Formats: sequence, C-alpha cells, structure tokens
Amino acid sequence: MFENVLGQPVISLLSQDIRGSLLAPSMLFSGPPASGKGSAAMELGRILSCENQAPTGAPARAPVGAWNCACPACARHRQLTHPDLLLLGPRTFSAEIAASAAAFLRDPEVNATRFLFIRSVRKLLARFSPVLWEDDPKISKLNPLIQSLDESLDDIGTACADALTKAVDATLKNSFKLEAEGLGALIPVAHIRRASWWSRLAPQGKRKLLVIENADSMKDEARNSLLKILEEPPATVSIVLTTAHAEALLPTILSRLRPYRFIARDKAVEAEVLRKIFRDPAAPPVPIQTYLDGFLPISAETLYPLAALFVASVAMGAVITLKRCGYPPTDALVSLGKHTAPIAESAGLGRPREDIQSLVQAVLKSADNFALRSAFTQFLQHLLTLVGESLPAASLDASASLDAAACRDIWRAAVREAELSAGTYNLSPALTLDRLAFDLREALAQR
Repeated sequence: MFENVLGQPVISLLSQDIRGSLLAPSMLFSGPPASGKGSAAMELGRILSCENQAPTGAPARAPVGAWNCACPACARHRQLTHPDLLLLGPRTFSAEIAASAAAFLRDPEVNATRFLFIRSVRKLLARFSPVLWEDDPKISKLNPLIQSLDESLDDIGTACADALTKAVDATLKNSFKLEAEGLGALIPVAHIRRASWWSRLAPQGKRKLLVIENADSMKDEARNSLLKILEEPPATVSIVLTTAHAEALLPTILSRLRPYRFIARDKAVEAEVLRKIFRDPAAPPVPIQTYLDGFLPISAETLYPLAALFVASVAMGAVITLKRCGYPPTDALVSLGKHTAPIAESAGLGRPREDIQSLVQAVLKSADNFALRSAFTQFLQHLLTLVGESLPAASLDASASLDAAACRDIWRAAVREAELSAGTYNLSPALTLDRLAFDLREALAQR
C-alpha cells in the first residue's frame, strides 16, 4: 500500500495504524507543498475501501490495498470516481495537468502516462461533485465545461495519433478555464455543510473518506461547521485534513486530529518521483513544484521577476510618500527595494514604477492578463517569498527586527486579502493588483 507515495517516513506509521486497526476517525496530513499529502489521502480512501478481503481464517488473495489491486472498489478509487470519496478545498491543478499532458504526449502508447493525465484532470473534476454544488447557482454556468471535460477524457483513450495532440490541447484549455472560473481561494461554508450531510449517509462500499485539502483556508463560519463534524464523526467515515500551515488551524480543530507529518523530500527522492510518476528521465534536478510549474504557459521564470518589480515599486512608492511627509524611509523599505529592484531590472522589466496604473499594466501584459488562475496565485506567493528573502527573520538590531516583522505582517495580510478578493469575490487580477498596490503603499508608509 501507498506505493505511489515516495520518500515519506510517515507512511510507515500510517500503514501500521491501518494494519493494527488504530486509525483515528479524523487525521491531519501536514507538510510542505508537493510532499505527497494529497496522494496519501486519496490512497488511504482506496485502501480502506479495498474489497480484496478473504473470508475469516482464510489467507488473503493478494495484499490488501496494493496499487494494482483488481477489485472494483480500487479501480474506481484509482480513477477518482468512487461515490465514497469526497474531495474539497482550494488548490491549483493546472501545473500538474500540464506536466501530465506532456508525459502522455511523450509516450502515448504507455498506459501509465494516459492514466496519469486522466487522473490529473479527474482531481480537478472531483472538486465539482454534485454533493458540494447541488444548491449553488454557479454550477449551471460551469456544467458545459465539466461535461466537455468528461467527454474528452472518454475520447482520449480512443483518439488516433493525428488527433491526440489536438484532443489533449483542448482538454488543457478547458481544464485551465474550469479552474479559473470555478475554484476560489477559500473553502465555502456551504461545502463543509454539504460534506457533513454526505458524511452521515451510509457508504455504498465499505467506508467513506472525506478529504479537505488546504484546510487552513476557510473563514470562521466554515471552521465552526467543520468542528461540528470532527466533534461527532460518523462511524462509517474517515476524515483527512491536509495543510502546509498547521499553525493556522484552530487549536480546537487540531486537538481532534491525529497528526501525520510529511517532510520536505531531498533532491534525490524528488528526482525519483519525477522519473517514476512522470516518466521523465531528462527531468532537471529541481523541486517537484518547480518542475510542474515549468509546463505552464506562464512559468515561474516569468512570474518571479514580475513579482520583484511589484515589490520594488510598492516599496519605492511608500518611500516617496514618507519623504513628502518629511519622514525618512524605514530600513525595511530600503531592504525591499535593494533586493527586488535588481531582479526586475536584470529580467529586462526596467526600473520600479511610481504610478500604480503603469505598474499594474506592465505586470498584466507580461503575465498574459493572468488567464491561468494558478499563475495569479503563484504571483501572489512570489510576493511573499521575495519579502521574506528581503527581510531576514533574525537581526542583531532589535528595532530593525521589529520593523522587518511588522513589514512582513503587512504584506501577508494584504496578500491574503488579495487572494480572497480574486478567489472568492471574483475580482479581476487588474483590480486586485491595483487595490493591493495602493493598500500596501498606504500601510507601509504609515509604519
């Protein structure tokens, strides 16, 4: 079991708990991005549903929960179509889908690459289960895209060589569009309530699994609704929360979860993952997420210097505001500019811009107006990465450390608000960036 989760010592503990019937009703899989938390959660559902059980006292026909188990339950779980599996929570799928598509087109005759591509799209489609969206009027606008993707996955297996590339490209285009139009940055309280209702229905097989990815991304109302499920979990459901920020979860939620900690895998293991999962012997020695992002139309190499231009311009605007009011710039603002301005200039983006509208237009033009939702999410995360690089956490000067900490807090709060505006309230990237730049300049200048 868990053959597709490589380089994670915690898998041994999880396997032991399964074999010893010690599995807690609710669990937390925490660890850095791209560390296998989601894959392990989905595998857990397949293992718990596996029908490969021998009668009492008889030897098992094959290892229970083996990846190649031929029982109907395992087959449906591998395709992510089992009715006893429910997936929810905000995340991006486009990079994994694009990388899987490239693997499939490199070797279309291999069943494993076709399966990898189809499963990557199924992960996205699973977020639009009727269980979660039944009462949401938005789903009627998304249904044509969902239906088109379902049909394209059925057709890909029979497409001739000449039509295959066209079919894959169409699937990619529709997947990117569905992600951009259908997924938000926060978990809606309605999804938690619907998941709670679903959890209390009898399973169609042996056991249900509810997976809530990025569980730290929800408002108080959704947290309170989740807490009710965790306080009295139905006997026939297992619940897994995943997060890269366990500290952001409420203590009352954490206290009801059995923790399983995933670690950052070393370079050798990550290279093995890329070879085995994506069948890419020429994969460069880079982190898995960097590898996946490289298949997007807008790469990290484009977004990172754009984020540097944004940070440098915001810092410069705040410095100018302070000087106009007769105050000197803070050390944190100076550090931001010194670190980020050269990154933008070396990428050919020019010097920082004082005018916010000019800044926003420059970013949008280079980022293809953020047609990919995941690209905008990555851009916002690059902002925080650059701020962290510019302002080290430790300093011998206590006042400088406080100034840097306050600056980091301002950026984190503003970026979080931008994610909310774009992901939940569907504010356009242009308006989101305009508001973000203005609010940051004001807040940083007031410091």
